[in-house]
Amino acid sequence: MSDRLLLSFNCGSSTIKTGLYAIEDGKPRALADGAIDFRKSPFRFKMSDGKAAFDVPLSAKSPDDLTSIARQSFDALGKHFDLGKLQAVGHRVVHGGDRFKHPCLLDDEAIEAIANLAVLAPLHQGQALALIRAVRKLRPALPQTACFDTTFHQCQSDLVRRFALPRAMFARGIKRYGFHGLSYQFIAGELARRDLSLAKGKVIVLHLGSGASLCAMQDGKSVDTSMGFSALDGVPMATRCGALDPGVVLHLQGPENMSAKEIEDLLYHRSGLLGISGISADTRDLIASNAPEAKQALDIFAFRTAGEIARLAATLEGLDAIVFTAGIGEHQPEIREAICARLGWLDIALDATANRQNNSTISSAGSRIKVLVIPTDEQQVIAEETLAVLAQNPAAHPC
Repeated sequence: MSDRLLLSFNCGSSTIKTGLYAIEDGKPRALADGAIDFRKSPFRFKMSDGKAAFDVPLSAKSPDDLTSIARQSFDALGKHFDLGKLQAVGHRVVHGGDRFKHPCLLDDEAIEAIANLAVLAPLHQGQALALIRAVRKLRPALPQTACFDTTFHQCQSDLVRRFALPRAMFARGIKRYGFHGLSYQFIAGELARRDLSLAKGKVIVLHLGSGASLCAMQDGKSVDTSMGFSALDGVPMATRCGALDPGVVLHLQGPENMSAKEIEDLLYHRSGLLGISGISADTRDLIASNAPEAKQALDIFAFRTAGEIARLAATLEGLDAIVFTAGIGEHQPEIREAICARLGWLDIALDATANRQNNSTISSAGSRIKVLVIPTDEQQVIAEETLAVLAQNPAAHPC
């Protein structure tokens, strides 16, 4: 085993995913991966190295108690791996704004700048910051890095990023940023490894999970994306509304007399699939349900997602391939089928057997558009970018 280790944390809206890597020949090699799911109580830290696994109950009662969660996670890892070899911890941070165009070392200045961006991503930014601070408290000498979900979309043109608002607002940062960039970065690289000619073409990637977005790529670069200023935008999600007429927000503030906090809670936590169905935010539960509300929630999700594919195809002025990824995209053939069924006019056709088996290529031989399923690995991107940051900052090393 390598004498140097690297740890990654990926804070999502409902989970913290963890990866442990050996540093070999300047590259990260995955040793184990795990997760803490805040949707299940009591919380448990589960990790597997492919051969053995451990499942540790956590005493923390709230996902806000990240110092306790981090301490118990380090304790659990330390029983299976030599954390004295740990060189750094890399974090996924959702919003980098215009300030962060690359991954960075987390010093006081960077942490303060990330905190100042929390208003742009209240569901995610605060949790990532709390975990960064918890690790800093527990292991103050350990270097930490931040890798940003917005960075991948920095190359988009102002034509795409600008809202139809007064020009001064764009200069103040009110613009479309895009998210899930680490996932899209991984898929772009993986697609290039599998089929370079296709990767250079016009591709739409669907990152479908509890949070969901789409990204139009050409030559492996982001051209347009469904999420804009915030992670609320785009297609409906587990508990988030997706694109919404701003007049609705004005109505909620006015006649409905809702406060800003109440509206934020509604749009982030009580809308989306959960709000439509009144049953569950989990597509697996909705697929298993016979309730008409569950079917309607899934129909709206497929309808809006297919419509977003059509919009992004217009940005690309054509389409060569669609890639499904993330939890829903990788594992739920029913939803892939429902989305693609609405795109028959683009000459998209699925191979029913391949789709049911979650094969890497699920389009039929006669489909004009290639349809792929590629598992994403944001953790790997975090690990690679963390090593790159350490290489640029050789003085940053644990005492």
